[in-house]
Amino acid sequence: MTVKNSYFISLEGIEGVGKSTQMQFLKQTLDQAHIPYIHTREPGGTVMAEELRTVLLKPRTEIVQPLTEALLLFAARVQHIHNTIQPAIREGKWVLCDRFVEASYAYQGGGRGLNPAILAFLEQETLKDCQPDFVLLLDAPVEIALQRVSQRGNSDRFEKEGAAFFERVRQAYLARAEKDAQRYRIVDASGSLEAVAEQIKQFLASILP
Repeated sequence: MTVKNSYFISLEGIEGVGKSTQMQFLKQTLDQAHIPYIHTREPGGTVMAEELRTVLLKPRTEIVQPLTEALLLFAARVQHIHNTIQPAIREGKWVLCDRFVEASYAYQGGGRGLNPAILAFLEQETLKDCQPDFVLLLDAPVEIALQRVSQRGNSDRFEKEGAAFFERVRQAYLARAEKDAQRYRIVDASGSLEAVAEQIKQFLASILP
């Protein structure tokens, strides 16, 4: 495997797979190696994109159309790419991102049933060449993930979805991983935090300079 000076890595997965915890492990590892990085998230990553995140996640009685959801996400993503991600890459920093474009294919494509061709068009027009070097997919059975989510308390608009929705999202992620095995790394997130961190540690060992 080619070792670069910096990498763009996104963490993906359904709710409850432990992305936040493993992101902390990633950050601690880079801190210990004295590697400069930024930690960001989607939707979000800039002031305007965070405002769009609030709009997207807020529970509401009005039905939100899948295309509306996708357009808002890609609008936030454009701001994120141009104002946060690309500047960090130009500075030689690693980019650790909690979700990126793969989430749109999983949630709006798999979960909502939006035509993947629409998502592919939006991706082509907005991302250009800004793609993660690696996608760490934290994967766990839906029943395990949702049990963890139920212990959090307040749920956002996505977390309120049912098991069938998240099963579609999970399967969309796994299908994407199968088609793009060179970039994807599937992490078994069904076990202990330590077991999940060990898998990520092994991945980092293969790319750290």
